[in-house]
Amino acid sequence: MQTSYASRRSRRVNGHRRRGGMGIGVKIAIALPIFLFLSLALVGVLGFATVVGAYGYFSQGLADPKQVLGSLEYQQESIMYDRTGKVELARFGEQKRELIELKDVPAGCIDAVTATEDRTFWTNTGFDPIGILSAAIDSLQGRSRGASSITQQLVRQRLLDPELVQDPKRIYERKIKEIIQSIRLSEAYPGENGKEEIMAAYLNQNFYGNNSYGIKAAARSYFGTGDLKKLSLAQCAVLAGVLQSPSQYDLVHNGVEQEDGTLLVPADTAIAQRRNYILDLMKTRSVLTAGQFTDADYEAAKKERIVVVSQRRPNWVAPHFVWQARRELTDRICGTGIDTCRRLEQGGLRVVTTIDLKLQKVAEKWVKAAALVPNAPNPEAAAKALNMKYLPWMQKLRGRDVHNGALIAIDYQRGEVVAYVGSADYYAAKSTKAMQPQFDVLADGWRQAGSAFKPFNYVTGINDRTMTAATMFMDVLTDFGAYKPTDADELERGPVRMRQALQFSLNIPAVKAQQINGVEHVFEMAKKFGLRFNVAQPTANLSLTLGTQEVHPADLATGYSTLANNGRYIGRTTILSIKDADGKDIVSPYKPPAGVQVVSPQAAYIMTDILAGNTNPSANPIWGRFKITDASGKRRPATLKTGTNNEARDLIATGYIAPPSKAARQAGAYALAVVAWNGNSDYTMVSDPAHAIYSYDVPTYVWQGFTSEVSRKWPIANFSRPTGLVEAAVDAWSGLRPAKHSTKTVRELFIKGTQPGQVDNLRVERDVEQESGLLWQDGCAGTKVGKAFLDLGRVESGYPAWQAANKAWVARAQRGTGVRTKEGTRTSYFYSPFFMPYGASWGAPFTPTEMCEVAPVIEPFPTEEPFPTEEPFPTEPPLPGESPYPTEPPAPTENPYVTVPNVTGLTVPNAITTLQAAGLEPAIIGKGKKVTGQSPPAGTVVPPGTRIKLNTT
Repeated sequence: MQTSYASRRSRRVNGHRRRGGMGIGVKIAIALPIFLFLSLALVGVLGFATVVGAYGYFSQGLADPKQVLGSLEYQQESIMYDRTGKVELARFGEQKRELIELKDVPAGCIDAVTATEDRTFWTNTGFDPIGILSAAIDSLQGRSRGASSITQQLVRQRLLDPELVQDPKRIYERKIKEIIQSIRLSEAYPGENGKEEIMAAYLNQNFYGNNSYGIKAAARSYFGTGDLKKLSLAQCAVLAGVLQSPSQYDLVHNGVEQEDGTLLVPADTAIAQRRNYILDLMKTRSVLTAGQFTDADYEAAKKERIVVVSQRRPNWVAPHFVWQARRELTDRICGTGIDTCRRLEQGGLRVVTTIDLKLQKVAEKWVKAAALVPNAPNPEAAAKALNMKYLPWMQKLRGRDVHNGALIAIDYQRGEVVAYVGSADYYAAKSTKAMQPQFDVLADGWRQAGSAFKPFNYVTGINDRTMTAATMFMDVLTDFGAYKPTDADELERGPVRMRQALQFSLNIPAVKAQQINGVEHVFEMAKKFGLRFNVAQPTANLSLTLGTQEVHPADLATGYSTLANNGRYIGRTTILSIKDADGKDIVSPYKPPAGVQVVSPQAAYIMTDILAGNTNPSANPIWGRFKITDASGKRRPATLKTGTNNEARDLIATGYIAPPSKAARQAGAYALAVVAWNGNSDYTMVSDPAHAIYSYDVPTYVWQGFTSEVSRKWPIANFSRPTGLVEAAVDAWSGLRPAKHSTKTVRELFIKGTQPGQVDNLRVERDVEQESGLLWQDGCAGTKVGKAFLDLGRVESGYPAWQAANKAWVARAQRGTGVRTKEGTRTSYFYSPFFMPYGASWGAPFTPTEMCEVAPVIEPFPTEEPFPTEEPFPTEPPLPGESPYPTEPPAPTENPYVTVPNVTGLTVPNAITTLQAAGLEPAIIGKGKKVTGQSPPAGTVVPPGTRIKLNTT
């Protein structure tokens, strides 16, 4: 067979040679190199000594290349433990490896490997300089890829010092020695027979996922055959594709269980796509099978189903976490991007991980509660099996096509992963496309963060000092040039400050902030926070801020951990220590790195303070119901942000609690950052538009349930405010310094030096005869001598398109709330008919007379005082990309009443107008009793505390 392979290669090369005497082209081809050689001779002579010297220097201490083709052994089992070092999670030792000779491997399988891994393998001297140059150019253009030849990959795994390979600071030294060893290995195994020996060693050495080493073990593990000759062309391409990332392309992890117990890898997965890519390469790059397969054969192979034989699954604790820890273990002892090495294969390792099994158990319970209980034949019994009640939010999910969930919890001060659930049930008896038990959504799923990305945009502006938490944005329908985003409820609220815009997750202000910051700038900043995207350059444009650029949920958790850690990035780890069989450290025990300051502690704290309002019912009565409480019911300071993508495929809730004291940490408390995800493994939509499900319906309950339960007995701590911050009073609408007649003033946090320095110059006065612009309430004492209001037509004048949109909104707002555009958006007060903290107004008008002046009301930061309602809101304003407003009618068991805030002098027409603006038809009732017949006449005062029945449709 070796002779056969050699003859095929010879025919492949010689078939392109021209016969006969030398033509002019051949003569030129010979003369040109000679001319170039003579021209460069002088330079070559001068550089020769340097090259020889460098070669000799870097060759010192390198191993004998012949050692690379020695026996491959796995001597002892390696064991992983939890963070205590006492509870065993998993053992690695039943390694599958069956050695082969190259004559046993189908030529198509070899061509599949060389086509994608090393197209010049049969002719190069151990490395491919053209390939290295091409990869370097691609990297400069943002398309990073590897350039190592097959020989280099083998050298890296078997012939280099592991400490050199895994040290990122010695990458250039490693590359030089890697090339030198590749040349030496090629010299040690010369000619065609030598190439075949190198290829055989490579195919025996490789890790193919599923604990399988070598192509024969992989064929048996995945396809149930030890006879490689039985592999199809498509199966050869699949196995070649696995080599790029054995963990990501593990066929078992990506398979959907069938009725007969086999697993089917869906045709739309990355595995199938890479197989097809390799088949296309083989059409022009095959050496051994050149001309053997037709284009029709390759196209047929693309359509072949990827079926994996039934598997026996290891009985591991926290299995998704174990796989992540194994991936990091390989990186730590073999080198980043290398899937195996002698140190790993020799075994005997004792690995202490970061997982806290108490938290892990709670995480698994809450993920199952959302993903499995509602879909169980008997949900009440399924909830009881988890020692939980079958709660109303679980009932709402029944039949809504939410089949999977995941959760990760990180100690953000140390970067340690303390809980990790990659899918709802790794050991589920059956799998479906929507619920693939072994697929790790957190680390391998590319998902949209939705509005959970917005904080990275806003904090960039705060850190750059181009905006503050008080910066006013006009929340009005705006054309950004072929892009016209709306808020989820399609309301236009006019002037809002950043704090309000983020807490209530408004889309339009976020897009404006994105344009100010710059898409590329925010994209790069997000990467510094720890987010890893599936593209080198942003493709989302302004919608980047709405989380449309896909990330791994685990990396989103790292990003929020960086924000929580005072803006300092330290990454994340799953491993605390690695020891050999003799108890000696293989690598230094983990210590949290110093990290890199991404944004200032002051900018990070302001963002934390804004997001913490989302778990405070006083600041945010909508999301505030997801507050975190201790055992006594006291609220724990915590941030929260949700995200739902446009098609409701990804539902995310993320946030963090205040860090513990040193004593609390010693007692078992963590500085927790938590991301909860719900959706389907195959990225299909959840539910349907008529019965929509959104982030506040699912992952918020998982996030709240897990975080509250694990921290219930921990002492309550507060977020520590850094120096360099100041508080200042600002106008509640413009965010500028209060004018003399500002009727609502709030206190806001600023990085020192960024607080407003000028009086609110957007507020103007007009006589009654000159009234124009916005609606406003009557002034005090009923005087109508004059009016004052925010001249919103002057806002955002630096952006002509924005200002034009603002003026168009002003024209609509003159007619009141509920005025629609042709796109269907409607004017509305902030935030809804049920929550107007600064009144039913767009700018707090006043009457400019001495007798009517009212001292400014300065509102403190949100306190523990509850929002003045007795019952929960009957409907919930949606999040960006989420449900239209109003939401579903209240269930019959819900209380249909809402208490009007204690605003003295609210008249019936104003109350009715406010409710009608939201599309509701109210019937006024007095003190809980319905008034029959007509509503009270115009001008009747609604007493404070009056309740209004909402007749929704």
